[in-house]
Amino acid sequence: MNNLFSRIDILGVPFDNVTKTEAVEYAYKIQSEHKAYYVVTPNPEIVMRAREDEEMLSAVKDAELVIPDGIGVIYGAKFLGTPMKERVPGIDFTTALMEKMNEEGRSVFLFGSKPGVADKAAENLSARYPRIRFVGTNDGYFTDDEPIIEKINSAKPDLMLVCLGAPKQEKWMQKNAHRLDVGLMIGAGGSLDVFAGIVERAPEKWQKLGLEWLYRLKKEPKRIIRMMNLPKFMIVVIFSKIRG
Repeated sequence: MNNLFSRIDILGVPFDNVTKTEAVEYAYKIQSEHKAYYVVTPNPEIVMRAREDEEMLSAVKDAELVIPDGIGVIYGAKFLGTPMKERVPGIDFTTALMEKMNEEGRSVFLFGSKPGVADKAAENLSARYPRIRFVGTNDGYFTDDEPIIEKINSAKPDLMLVCLGAPKQEKWMQKNAHRLDVGLMIGAGGSLDVFAGIVERAPEKWQKLGLEWLYRLKKEPKRIIRMMNLPKFMIVVIFSKIRG
């Protein structure tokens, strides 16, 4: 199923020009087909990775939805003359989708992070969304896909959060989608750690200003090397604009 949203090219990486509401409505609709569609949520760091990693770029292009997670993507798109409707943080998209799923009691499988984290996340999310059925969990420490695929297919979830970190999660979803009995997958990065209460999300005022990245850097200074991709991204955007 090819979505009807217009795709905008940002430095060779496609993005669907959607609002959070539009993305949630579409994701909810296609879950019922159980064709293992998947969603990716690139930020500037992932854009820079995809420019150097053909497999990563292929995985992004094959996604049913590519939503703009980082504020840098929004600024970059505007600077390049292709403005997008709004930033759609992956974790906000995911929670909004689960709120809607809670209305009908759909099912969720949590996959990724360290041992025990997905279980704790399921416990916390069950309290938040009491009608959702959390039908399985698996940590992200594995060497063989087969047992995990069997486990997932036995559960037949409407939604699976794949939290293996980029680019592993995007490549894993593309590689295995055709073998999975899943409604929809979301490459949700570190969301399980937040849902489990291990990592604290930035306060709302930081979120509204698009400064979650700065808050995380303040909390985890060792992320400085990864955060350097943001200024690199903007430099490439500027040169791309100059070259036309």
